[in-house]
Amino acid sequence: MKYFIAICFTFVTFLVKAESISSPSGNITLKFTLSEQGMPTYQIEYKGIQVIKPSTLGFKIKEGKSLFNHFRLKKSSTSTYDEIWKPVWGESSIIRNHYNELLVELEKTSDACFINIRFRVYDDGVGFRYEFPSQPNLSYFVIKEECTQFAMSGDHTAWWIPGDYDTQEFDYTESKLSEIRGLLSKMIESKLSHSIISSTSVQTSLQMKSDDGLYINLHEAALVDYSCMHLNLNDRNFVFTSQLTPDAIGNMAYMQTPCHTPWRTVIVSDDARDILASNLILNLNEPCKYTDTSWIKPIKYIGVWWEMIAGGKPWAYTWDVPSVKLGKTNYAHVKPNGQHPANNENVKKYIDFAAEHGFDQVLVEGWNIGWEDWFGKSKDYVFDFTTPYPDFDIKMLNEYAHSKGVRLMMHHETSSSVRNYERHLKNAYTLMNKYGYNSVKSGYVGDIIPRGEHHFGQWLNNHYLYAVTEAAKYKIMVNAHEAVRPTGLCRTYPNLIGNESARGTEYEAFGGSKPFHTTVLPFTRLQGGPMDYTPGIFEMDMSKLNPNNKSHVNSTLARQLALYVTMYSPLQMAADLPKNYLRFIDAFQFIKDVAVDWDESKYLEAEPGRYIVVARKAKGSSNWFVGCTSGEEGHVSTLNFDFLDPNKKYVATIYQDDKDAHYRHNPQAYCIRKGFVNRKSKLELKAAPGGGYAISIKEVENTSNFKDLKYLK
Repeated sequence: MKYFIAICFTFVTFLVKAESISSPSGNITLKFTLSEQGMPTYQIEYKGIQVIKPSTLGFKIKEGKSLFNHFRLKKSSTSTYDEIWKPVWGESSIIRNHYNELLVELEKTSDACFINIRFRVYDDGVGFRYEFPSQPNLSYFVIKEECTQFAMSGDHTAWWIPGDYDTQEFDYTESKLSEIRGLLSKMIESKLSHSIISSTSVQTSLQMKSDDGLYINLHEAALVDYSCMHLNLNDRNFVFTSQLTPDAIGNMAYMQTPCHTPWRTVIVSDDARDILASNLILNLNEPCKYTDTSWIKPIKYIGVWWEMIAGGKPWAYTWDVPSVKLGKTNYAHVKPNGQHPANNENVKKYIDFAAEHGFDQVLVEGWNIGWEDWFGKSKDYVFDFTTPYPDFDIKMLNEYAHSKGVRLMMHHETSSSVRNYERHLKNAYTLMNKYGYNSVKSGYVGDIIPRGEHHFGQWLNNHYLYAVTEAAKYKIMVNAHEAVRPTGLCRTYPNLIGNESARGTEYEAFGGSKPFHTTVLPFTRLQGGPMDYTPGIFEMDMSKLNPNNKSHVNSTLARQLALYVTMYSPLQMAADLPKNYLRFIDAFQFIKDVAVDWDESKYLEAEPGRYIVVARKAKGSSNWFVGCTSGEEGHVSTLNFDFLDPNKKYVATIYQDDKDAHYRHNPQAYCIRKGFVNRKSKLELKAAPGGGYAISIKEVENTSNFKDLKYLK
């Protein structure tokens, strides 16, 4: 084979073939080149500034063929597409999908192989993917390495987390690309399951800023039947190369033609707000697969959760059983530990609170048998997802909840025994239908079974989507934790109503997250889809919940309110204990009022790692909500209300940090003020370090009903 390739290289000559295409506005230009050696290369410019320097494309496959050079350009074609589509839920009720497309069809004559590369150029970025037509010499093949490059134009500032095949739950680091190697090892924390890739590997979505003021984001879209992509950095020339997640024997992906990869995405702008407002990743996904979506509804919920996460209470029912065998262990003969929160009396209190304050659902974790030995045992048959503990009357509690206009939310922790979950999945969904559950929070904590597989490999990605599509048959919505980070699949499968897949609020009880964390996540993790971040913590001192927990929530109370607006999700939890909300009932009113589905979203101010200010209009309503989250330095906004309807009158309620508030020293210092605003209003609002503000803006018909109110200044 080597001799044959050498002969081909000697006798076959290639002409440089170049094709270019621009975005509809003309701001972004993509150029594709086939080099003299037949190597596919692309580059991207934004307003004449280089974003991606010439970067190579292609694959190494296990069958011995190299699919990254010695190609010839068989054909190229261009097209334009423009549509308006309506998401089932989202940041906006309508989305425009407008791009210019370049399709290059390549042939490797030495191996009689064909590969197409499809580029879509939007006003906010570029998506491209590899497509393999049906062909006799490449029908089944195994990818050994994907050779996609992203060559940066300089030593950009980046907001990154270490590349890892099993977790995204790291705190973000802000640094130059050249500093990643020296910092990465310091960022690694003890995780329940993790597999660091290399000393310069990072995860997508990766947010960067160049010295000349460009904001650049690298990610992927429509991750289906393929391995998750990470990025390995060559810190000498600032070139990222794709790194796929391997399976248990080291292979990256198994392909059968015709097939294609996920989209590789580059979002770029000279305005940080455009990155947050981008719909490029959603647009690169296929339209909704379901004909009936009436059963998919956004949810605001509370849960039996934080008293376990922060308060140290157990998911397990008893201390008497160190080894559980499902179907054999008899819980009727054991002594309850007396601390198990998922019990009838406690759950009814949560249901009562939800009903009184207008919440849709109550999550209950630890309701099912098996928690006594669920983790760290590499246990296959760990849960059956149908059998409750003796102190959890599943029939009674669901009937009680329904009588109050509330549903219970199901919890399925798999302990990463994925084979076991698929074994029980249909019975579990059937049980949910029986008792009226319509949503499930699933979890994948720990090392994967089948052993040796990773959380983000092709096999697991197929499993996550299988769980979602099976759930749809039972009209169930899925919120998957510890699964692969989202890539816009919620457009195609909108019952995928949420994911965790990043460092959520729970880590505030595990030592804390950096104060700037929530100013970074919308630029990174949320690019691919909503996050079940579980905000709304009012008590920041965890020792008041559990004397053994010295953690501190690095946020002010006002910022916790703002997160319901800045951290977009159609699934929003009020995560704190009900008793803490009753202590601050005036601030709690914002959580009760804020919407979870939107007609319109406007990003007013943004800078990654510093601040985000967003205004959103509630779906089917004239009411607006504004949120601001700030980093360590705080933020001063000059807020312009020109997004309001000029023909309407509004009353605004502002929840903001008090003048002496500070995330560490005085986090519960807030003030509330109320007054009229209109389209011409302008306000200066200050967010404390690690703080923020939240505003509820409601239309009023008659201002005379508010005689004591004045226009806010």
